[in-house]
Amino acid sequence: MSLLELADRAAATDGVDPFNEASRFALRDRVRARVLVQQSSRDGVVVAAAYATGDAPVEIVVDPEHRRAGLGRRILDELLADGEQQFWAHGDLPAAQALAASAGLSPARSLLVLRLTFDGPPATERVPGGVTLRTYTPADADAIVAVNARAFAHHPEQGAMDRADLDRRMSSDWFDPDGLFVAERNGQVLGFHWTKVEGGIGEVYVVGIDPDAQGGGLGTALTARGLRHLYERSLPVVDLYVEGDNAPALKVYRNLGFQDWKKDTLYSAPT
Repeated sequence: MSLLELADRAAATDGVDPFNEASRFALRDRVRARVLVQQSSRDGVVVAAAYATGDAPVEIVVDPEHRRAGLGRRILDELLADGEQQFWAHGDLPAAQALAASAGLSPARSLLVLRLTFDGPPATERVPGGVTLRTYTPADADAIVAVNARAFAHHPEQGAMDRADLDRRMSSDWFDPDGLFVAERNGQVLGFHWTKVEGGIGEVYVVGIDPDAQGGGLGTALTARGLRHLYERSLPVVDLYVEGDNAPALKVYRNLGFQDWKKDTLYSAPT
């Protein structure tokens, strides 16, 4: 059983994927793969593993049929002994909370999942003066990478997106150029809203606004435009990920009707 198959089994039981998107891309494409620990059953099938991409925090997965046997704690102890410090708990499930507490780990960062359930059409976007909203063209790719880098300069995952990462994401089956909206003024790209549809669920995948264009309502306008696109596709709900301490973004999203749904927690070992 591959690590992706193991992750699929865990996700089907837990309702949340044990690996983030970057890990799945790396496993699929064998890019920056770093399998730290594997535990196998007597017949050689991988039943538990720890994985990370590059220097990213570790993700641990245990097959649902082999839980409550100490595999997760054994892997965690080995990683801590090797100097690993940070671990993602996607969904922050009770078992993950208990494991982290038993090892002396503390929450260091939260990534919230917000959900909007449509009860009618979303509000019409109010576009700032001089700004045009339009759909993506291939000529926008480099500008989107540049805006993304500026918008997420302090974000450890999203801020690292380069052109190769952009192309990798756009190679996914779910990519739809009609669901990627670009804001420009006088030919300069100021921001973008990339929507995603997968498994019948819409997603505010990325909203990136150049820091020089923030504060004027552009983020709200781009988000509303993407929501209208998803509503017109007859999707019942839309999810998004946002840092738990990003108060300005949380205000925008909650004003648009999003509510807390799930949470990923990054746990850290004591220093």
